[in-house]
Amino acid sequence: MNLAVEGKQVFVYTAAHPIDAAKPSVVFVHGAGLDHSCFALQSRYFGYHGRNVLALDLPGHGRSEGPPLESVAQIADWIVALLDGAKLGRASVVGHSLGALAALECAARHPERVDRIALLGIAFPMKVTDDFLEAARSNEQAAYDMDTIWAHAPRVPLGGNPNPGMWMYGDSLARLARLAPGVLYTSLKACNDYGAGHESAAKLNCPALLLVGKRDMMTPPKGAGALARAISGSRTVQIARSGHSMMAEAPDEVLDALIEFLG
Repeated sequence: MNLAVEGKQVFVYTAAHPIDAAKPSVVFVHGAGLDHSCFALQSRYFGYHGRNVLALDLPGHGRSEGPPLESVAQIADWIVALLDGAKLGRASVVGHSLGALAALECAARHPERVDRIALLGIAFPMKVTDDFLEAARSNEQAAYDMDTIWAHAPRVPLGGNPNPGMWMYGDSLARLARLAPGVLYTSLKACNDYGAGHESAAKLNCPALLLVGKRDMMTPPKGAGALARAISGSRTVQIARSGHSMMAEAPDEVLDALIEFLG
C-alpha cells in the first residue's frame, strides 16, 4: 500500500492485510540500496500471525518517492512520521544495517513510540571505505559489485542457497540497478557519518536484540560488541553460516530469532 509521509508517497508492504490499530505492529527497515523485499519471509510471517506489518521502502528506494534521507537521525524521525501516516501509536522496529542504526536512534529519540528493537547486521561505528564511497558517489558499477559481494558470505557463489530458485547476487544487483543516481551514496554516507551509537544505546529503555552473522564482512560481529554492552539488558544472537545479508542467507534462523524476541 502507499502512504503519504511528509508530503511524499511511500510504499509499505503489509502482507496483504489492512492496518488495524488494535493489533501490535512491526516496522521493517532495510539497509542502504535495498527495499522492503529483503524482509520477504520475515514480514510475511508476522503479517499472517496477528501483527500489523509495515515493511517499508525508504525514500528514494524501491517504490517510494525520493529524495533519499541524508542521515540516520532523519530516518529515525521519519519512521515516526510513517507511524503517524499509518495512524499507529507504537511499534516494534526491526532494522538491517543502515536500518538497524535507524531503529536504534528511533528508540532513543522517540521511546514513547517504540516497543522493542531488533538490530540485524549492525556495527558501530559503521564506517564505509573511501573507495566504496567514491564509487557510489560516481554511480559506478563497481559500487554495486562491492556492495553485493561484501554483503554475502563467500559460500554464496558456490551454491548452497537456502531459498530454492533464488540467486542472491542477482537479486541484490537487480535492486541496486533500480536506484536513482546518488541514492546508494547518500545512504552509505549516512552509515559512515553516524556518530551517536553509544550515546543513543545508553538511553534505551526497551528490549533489544542484536542479530549478527559470523561470516559478515561488512559489519563483523566484533563491531557489535561495544554497542551490545552499552544497551542495558540486550541479547545478542550469532548466526554461524551467515554473512551480512542474513535475511536471505539464513532466513529460517532470522525468523526464529524474531519470533522468540517479538513473542
